[in-house]
Amino acid sequence: MIKANVISGNSNWKTNIKKPNLYLKKRLKILSKKPTFRNKNQEFSILLANNKLMKHLNYKFRKKNKTTDVLSFPLKIKSKNKLYIGDIAISYEIIKERSKDTNFFLEFDKMWIHGYLHLVGYDHKKMIDFKKMLRKEKLILKYFHKVN
Repeated sequence: MIKANVISGNSNWKTNIKKPNLYLKKRLKILSKKPTFRNKNQEFSILLANNKLMKHLNYKFRKKNKTTDVLSFPLKIKSKNKLYIGDIAISYEIIKERSKDTNFFLEFDKMWIHGYLHLVGYDHKKMIDFKKMLRKEKLILKYFHKVN
């Protein structure tokens, strides 16, 4: 099964997601039942951050002095039957702003899915890779939401 460790770096998240660990556990349980994700023994961490922390991390690791919506830090550590695949950081303020036109859970799911796909090897440096990653994101998102 796929497991996420949630680290809260900002109390504003609790306004929208009361129990983020439980929320992601339910999402990953659904995902783990799908053929592509069945039998995956993966673990990753999600830092629920704010714009200030995201800007700091973006500068520290990417030398970009601006905030961003999501950052992924792939890492492969094998222990027993589980593979730790890395870390994701997500900005509360950006999710909150985007959710004015949709809903908070949809926008949050988009971001952690995007981050997760980076952890498992997807990128979007080339247009062909961008399209492939976007299709995969939409496929996963359909497991949780009705999307176009």
